[in-house]
This record gives sequence, structure tokens and C-alpha cells, in this order.
Amino acid sequence: MRASDFTGPARPSFPSWVRYASYVPLYGIALPVVKCLEAFGRWPNVRLRRAALNRPDFGDYRPSASDVIVCAYFKSGTTWLLQMTTQIAFRGHAEFQNIHHVVPWPDVPMPPLARLMIPLADPSPLAYSPTGRRVIKTHLRRDEIPFVPEARYIAGVRDPKDVVVSAYHFLKSLVFGPLMPSVARWVDDFMKSPNFQGTWAEHLASYWAVRNEPNVLFLTYEEMRRDHPRAVARIAEFMGVPLTADELGSVVHQSSFAAMKQAGLKFDPGQVVPWGRERSMVRSGTSGGSSELLTPAQQKQIDDFCRADLERLGCDFPYDDVYGARRPKTV
Repeated sequence: MRASDFTGPARPSFPSWVRYASYVPLYGIALPVVKCLEAFGRWPNVRLRRAALNRPDFGDYRPSASDVIVCAYFKSGTTWLLQMTTQIAFRGHAEFQNIHHVVPWPDVPMPPLARLMIPLADPSPLAYSPTGRRVIKTHLRRDEIPFVPEARYIAGVRDPKDVVVSAYHFLKSLVFGPLMPSVARWVDDFMKSPNFQGTWAEHLASYWAVRNEPNVLFLTYEEMRRDHPRAVARIAEFMGVPLTADELGSVVHQSSFAAMKQAGLKFDPGQVVPWGRERSMVRSGTSGGSSELLTPAQQKQIDDFCRADLERLGCDFPYDDVYGARRPKTV
């Protein structure tokens, strides 16, 4: 079932000669400079501040009753939620070349990528939707988006340790390559240099505060992993979309890790820089696996910081029960 009329430009790609030529300034100039910045504690702080200055947003858009807004921190299962919600909106039969040809992302942090994505004003996804639902993506906090009673908001949260690991692998592959800072520096920056979304706790707290509102569904990545079909059923009910058994099965299949991994181009932003690799937004689909990159001390460091940050914000999210030493439990 066709899901939109949007046809983006050709996916970003670079010929081999450009890729090899890029290695000269990459290794001869950029890498020494970046390593010096890192040594003086200035990387990736510069990147994050610059991204914050250039970040777009919803403008004067006011969501309608048709809108389902998926709100999640970076690398917190956003793409998975987009696939589930989009397939629910199209009863398990949405067809598209790329998820962002159907789902607008008003706050894309790299404005040049906006031309590859369907504009918020494009009416075609709603026109084609058999359920009268349109999905929108955001990484912004609740206080930064138009929060209205008519629209529906799905807030997704993931173990911050897994967020750190997933973001590290993704950005190293897609953008930074050898310019990526050390793991230790990456962990420190996660805690000390809030990025364009604020801290993990600030993002969570903004949606946790409204979790009991009738137009908000608060979900953890971990509970969705433990019972994927139940998560789909809950989201469909929240969206006001009754699904038949066959439709539910189709949504579950289309949003399974195996199916999304196989259809990687549908969830891949393309090649952003000459030395980068095309990287699907779907990497491993696991939870609780941060030990693949982080030491126990680094994991504890992240836990301690996020717990303290939630306390600073006066947020009563049960961090230790969900992500600390006594995890996991369903929120």
C-alpha cells in the first residue's frame, strides 16, 4: 500500500575516487586537529554546541487529532517505533523506499539532510492512510514541541548505557570514522556536555511527567523487546486502530528485527561523508548489552550520573528498578 507521494533526491553516495581522495585531508589534517582537541577536552563539545545552534523545530505547526508523534532520545529505538506506528497506520501494508519518505522529522539536527525527508506540510501520508493516522518523529523534549490534547504522543526510553554504545557505533560508522573520540571520552561527554536534546534524564523527565495523560503512551525499549506482539497491540490500541489478527501479525513481522535488518535501505540515511559507510539505523536490536563496549566502571559511571540527574530534576522515574543493579522490570 503506497504510503506517500514524496520522492526524495538520490541517496547520498560518493564515487571511489572521492572516497580515496578524502583520506588525505582526513588523516593529514582533520585527525591530528581532532586528537589535539580531544586531548584538551574540546571534542566532541564543539560539534554538539554547533548542532544545537542550527537545530530546526516544529515552527508554528499545531498537531491535529490525526498526528501520532514518536518522541525518543537519540538511539533509543526511534526507528523501530516509527516502523511499528507507520505499519499500524497502514494496517501492516505500508510501502515506501525510506521511512523518512513517510515520516517527517522537523528537528533533524543536520539541516542538509532535510531535503531527503518528507516535509511536515506534505499531506500525502495522511491522504493515503486507511486509518486516518500520520506519524511524526522528534528527538526534542516535551517542552520544545507543540504538546496539544488532540494529538497522540508515544514516548520511548532506553537504558542510557545502551544509548551510549549504540550512538558510538552509529556515529563512528556514519560520520566520524577515525575522528571518533575514545570510548572513555565519549562516556565523559555524554555526562558533561549536554547535546541538542539535553541530557538523557532531561528528555525522559519531560515525558515521564505526563505519562498518565490520556494522549501519552510511555514505553521502554526493554519492555518492547520482551514482548514485541504485546507492544504492537498496545500501540495500536493507543492509536485508536483496531487490527485484525492478520493485520497484527503483519505489523509484528514488518517491525521484527530480522525484517528491518533485511530491508536496511528503508531505514538507512545513506552515505553522509566520503569516508563513512552506509549504515542502517538498525544495528543489533538488543538491550542490556552495553558490556560489549563499556567497562563495569563506565557502566556504573553512567548509572550514577543518570540517577543523580533525575534526582536533580525531581523526577521519580524508578531508575534502579529499571536500569540499575536490580533491573529489569517493566515500567
